[in-house]
Amino acid sequence: MPVLHSAPKISSNVGVLDTLAAALGSKVVASKEEHGEIVLTVPRDEIEEALRILRDDHQYQQLMEIAGVDYPSRPERFEVVYMLLSVTKNHRLLVKVAASETTPVPTVTTLWPNAGWLEREVFDLYGVIFAGNPDLRRILTDYGFEGHPFRKDFPLTGYTELRYSEEDKRVVYEPVRLSQDLRSFDFMSPWEGADYVLPGDEKAAEAATPPPVVEKKVTDSKADTGAGEKANDKAAEKVAPAASTGTVAGEGQGDPAPVTTGKNEPGAPDPTGSRPDRGATGGAAAKEGTGPAPEGS
Repeated sequence: MPVLHSAPKISSNVGVLDTLAAALGSKVVASKEEHGEIVLTVPRDEIEEALRILRDDHQYQQLMEIAGVDYPSRPERFEVVYMLLSVTKNHRLLVKVAASETTPVPTVTTLWPNAGWLEREVFDLYGVIFAGNPDLRRILTDYGFEGHPFRKDFPLTGYTELRYSEEDKRVVYEPVRLSQDLRSFDFMSPWEGADYVLPGDEKAAEAATPPPVVEKKVTDSKADTGAGEKANDKAAEKVAPAASTGTVAGEGQGDPAPVTTGKNEPGAPDPTGSRPDRGATGGAAAKEGTGPAPEGS
């Protein structure tokens, strides 16, 4: 059996901003609709009464969260954001107040009991004081912790570190000791490239261009090799012209053309064959295959 509920599945912001701004009147310092959400800014001293009107008269029954924001450049550097939910209208609302380190914000534990824990979180992490909170203690950091970790001027590494001492059989606090300096990374796409000069790239702009060549050096004569007298003599030797067909393996150039002198080349082996019907079987004058085939072949 389907369960029917009066709250719409999809809530709309149409007319909500004007209705709430008119209902709160002078209690609204600024109002806007941004990123699909209604945001109201009220004076710090009027926050309890403004939230009471939204809860009782406009059906924002639940306080879902209290968050802090730090803007160090502002005179009142903190913002306290209250996130409300209307169960009957399925609609959410953000209400903000400004505060500093020395200006207390009235507690809203008189409206929602769960505000006690939420205000303790904002006090612990940002240092905002909530006047009237019956138990304003730290809730996330350790006992005796100094500073407020979510402030923008708080170092990422903190001031102290703790470890368990095997000698003392207890947890001890020590000043932070880093093995290397804290590095910052950018996560830009490597295909787009950085908008700054990378380390080492500045040398590319400083590299001097090579000087122009006044006279090209060639090795047409033996005296131009510059590798010694033996290399000069080798360069002076003439090489036989290349054949029109064939290539030397691995060199991509023509084979040397054969040169016929009519004389036995020095070092050539003598013929080893002794059958006159077949001719010599080796050497420079060998003519294999010219005689008749032997019997039985």
